[in-house]
Parts: sequence; C-alpha cells; structure tokens
Amino acid sequence: MSITTHIGICKTKVRTPCIRQHDFVDFKFVRLAETAKDTIRDFLRMFLELSDGGGISRTRFVTGISVNVVLVNHKAAVEAKGVPPLAEWGELVTRMPDSTSTQQDEEKAIEPPVVSESPALDSDLPPEGGVRGWLCCAGGSLGLIGIFQITYQETLLKDYSSSDISWIFTIQLALIWAPGSLFGRIVDAYGPRPVMLPCTFLCLFSLCMTSLSTEYYQIILAQGIGYGLGAGGIFTTSLVCVSQWFVKQRGLALGITVAGSSIGGVIFPFFLRLVMEDVGFNGMVRYTALFIGIALVGAFFLLSARLPPKKWDPETTWIDFKLFKNRGFAFYALGSYFVMWGLWAPFDYLPSMAQLSGMSDSLALYLLAIVNGADLGGPSAASLFGRIIPGHIGDKVGYFNIIVASAFFSCIAILCLWLPFDYHSSNAGLIVFAVVYGFFSGAFVSIMMPCCAKSGSLETLGRQIGTYQGVIAISTLTGLPIMGAILGRQHNSTFMGLQVFAIATMFIGFVLLLISRNVLAAAHGTWKY
Repeated sequence: MSITTHIGICKTKVRTPCIRQHDFVDFKFVRLAETAKDTIRDFLRMFLELSDGGGISRTRFVTGISVNVVLVNHKAAVEAKGVPPLAEWGELVTRMPDSTSTQQDEEKAIEPPVVSESPALDSDLPPEGGVRGWLCCAGGSLGLIGIFQITYQETLLKDYSSSDISWIFTIQLALIWAPGSLFGRIVDAYGPRPVMLPCTFLCLFSLCMTSLSTEYYQIILAQGIGYGLGAGGIFTTSLVCVSQWFVKQRGLALGITVAGSSIGGVIFPFFLRLVMEDVGFNGMVRYTALFIGIALVGAFFLLSARLPPKKWDPETTWIDFKLFKNRGFAFYALGSYFVMWGLWAPFDYLPSMAQLSGMSDSLALYLLAIVNGADLGGPSAASLFGRIIPGHIGDKVGYFNIIVASAFFSCIAILCLWLPFDYHSSNAGLIVFAVVYGFFSGAFVSIMMPCCAKSGSLETLGRQIGTYQGVIAISTLTGLPIMGAILGRQHNSTFMGLQVFAIATMFIGFVLLLISRNVLAAAHGTWKY
C-alpha cells in the first residue's frame, strides 16, 4: 500500500518522517492492533471518528492501491467528540517489525512527527498545467525537434545498400529509447538541467561532426550514436518534466510535447531542398545544427521539474523480467514491440519509393513533410493534430482504447493505401496515404508512455518504464535493418516485401494490444481504459 499522509492542525503542517509520495509504508497501531485485520479496522474507525468531528476530507485522492489521507483539524475533533489524541491510537511506523522484535525495538520504530511551520501544500497532485506547466510543455516540444533523415544514398553513401544506410536512423532511434531509464533517474535525483546541458552540447557537437564526415563509420558514430544519445536524454527529460505537471490532461500535454519531433519532419524537407542547392551537404548540416541549437536553448530554459529531487537509490532495478508475469503489461510490451517493428517503414522508404515510380524529386521529398504534417496539422489536407487530438481524447475515453485503434488503422493504411501503389502508381494516392498514416502513427507514438504507466501497478512504475523502453529499443534496432535487407533481396526494385512485413508485424501487434486492453479493462471494471 502506497500512502501519502499529511496531518495538519490549523495552518501548521505535521508530517511523519520518511513518509513521502510513493514510499511503501505499513501502519501498525501498537496499542490497539494485534493482527493485520485489527490494524485496518482500527485505522478506519479512527479516521471515521476524526472525520465526523473535525471536518476531515475522506475523498482527498484514492485510486487503486494509492491512498492519500489529509487530517485537517484534529484539535477540533478532539474537542468536539472527545476523540483521544493520536498518540493513544498508535503512531505511524515506516516498517512492520517482525515476529521476533522486542518491545524495545517496537518502541524505537515509532518516530514522533516533525512539525514544520511552513504552510501545507494544497495538494501533492499535479496542478494540471498553469503557466509553468504549459511553458514546460512548450519547452519539451522544442526539445524534440529532430533532424531530417538525410538521403545519403544520393550523396555520400551511393555505394552502400539500403540496409546499411538504414542502420544510421536505426541506431539513432534505439538510443533515444534504450537509456531512458537512466536519464529518468538522473532527472528525478538532480533535476532536468544536468541532463539537458550535456545532451544539448552532444547533439550540436554530433551534427558538426556529421558535417565533416566523409566515411560510413564516421556518420554512424556522429549522427547514429552521438546524436542518438543526446536526443535520448532530451526526449526522456521532456517526458518526465511534462508528466509532473499533468495527470488529467497528460495525454494532451505529452501529445503536444511529442509533436515537436514532427516539426522537424515538416520543416526540414523544405529546408534541405533550399539550402543544399546553395551550400552543399556539409553547409546544410551546419545550418541544421544552428536551427536545432536555438530550439534546444529555448527548451533548456522552459523545462522545469515540479517535484523535489529524490534520493538516488543505487539498488534500483532498471529492467525486471518478472513484470512479464503481469499479463496486461506483457501483452502491451510485446504488442508495442511488433507495431514498432513496422511503424517506421513509410518514414524511411516512402520518398525513395515515390522517386522510383517517377514522382518528381521535390514532391517525393515533400511526402515526409505531409506525413509529419498529418501528425502536426502542417501542410496536410486533413490539417489535424495527429499527436495532439488523440491524446486529448485518450484523457476522456482511455489511452488503451486510442492506442489499439491507432495501431489498427495504421496497419489498414499500409494495406489499403500504400500496398496498392505497387500495382497502380498514383501521386494523389501516395499523398492520401501520407496524410492518413501520419495521423494514426502519430497517435500511436504520443500514447505509448501513458499506456505504459497504466499497464501495471504504481509500485513497479519505474521498472515498468525501464523494461518497456528496453523492449522498444530492441524493436527499433532491428525493424528497419530487416526491412532494408528485404528490399535488398528484391534488388531495390520493389517495396512489396517490406510492406508485407510491416503489415504482418503491425497486425500481430494490434492483436496483442487488444488482448492487453481487454485484460486491464476487465481487471478495473471499466471500458474506459
């Protein structure tokens, strides 16, 4: 049981030591309780009597296994009802003594409350925004503006296969997810800036090194590994900070934040075409570094943590395979793995496919802007916020309902709108596919982390996120190279093989996500999950 307890008398806050939000504590009523049943009974009896006599809120915040209790006026309760002082009911202890404990040990376990003269906080719950919360959200969006995947195949890496080139983007994606648990713990312990500052420098340094690269391994080191690690730190910091400011509107807030990664996908196709013709590849990358540097400076000053730092725990478990015993989490993690295996195919291969079919170079390049525009409401016909609207709807009807629907319609978009292009090429058809797929794939990405938080219990939240990010890192590390190898086996002449691979894996993922949603919804007794 996770219990946050604040005991206040008038304006004076009394807080029992060592009991904070998400700490695991046990109540033991030394003088009244002989068994666990007696403990719960006596605690509830005390709480009800104090509530009747002292105006205590009984419904402060209760969800599942988390119980938050606020006692506002114990003194008035004592005077009105003759309720004994708290000491006579038994004190709160932060551990339950074992059966061999002596009376002396038991007394030592009871620590008196520490009185602070500072006014009590209104709530431990996030304020659902405010000026600082929405500025933090804007900062997170700026921090996630990503670099456009440069078409190396036409410039520096003409002699390399599609599978080889895909490793650049693949390593970058995997490193955005893989160290997320470590970066998150650093943000919890020391705040966002110790992560943002070095990661911002690493991103800019890596882009500068990319502009000087002439060999394949140099690009892998600079853009794949260096930029991937820096972007991973900024990505995790943005999600952690924004999540601290929102609960009821978390889907909307994270959707706005993650939409920042689509801004780059809208801007850079136009930017690359205009700049590369004048200053060449190396100059274009330097201009890109300048653009991203300005955005990251804004993110550095806007991002802020709401919660106080937590003590670093060296015994923290980063990845826990025992979590897969929880069917809801297991099906969700595996479903996400399969969906992410195929999700990135259009982002990486759609322009190349369009060029091979005879589409002009400029229109083929702008297809990525349309895909990302569907996420963002940019230059797409639908002009919908694919990463914002579904998150906001998820706040109302449940995140799992949204992610299951987005996985299904992303798969259907590839099957019904992209695969037929192999038989009947049409520029209009590709543009429609870019709009539809951009919307639903953006919805999936923006809802992933809120669903992860709801797929297990609060006690294992940190391990859930770390384990889930590890699963996604493996998926992104292997998906694009597999599709690149399939394309290479077909002599880079047809994309049907990788399209079928994406459809099959995403459909498997959809089925697993649906099972996870049904398991969790049944356990919680509601369809809004």
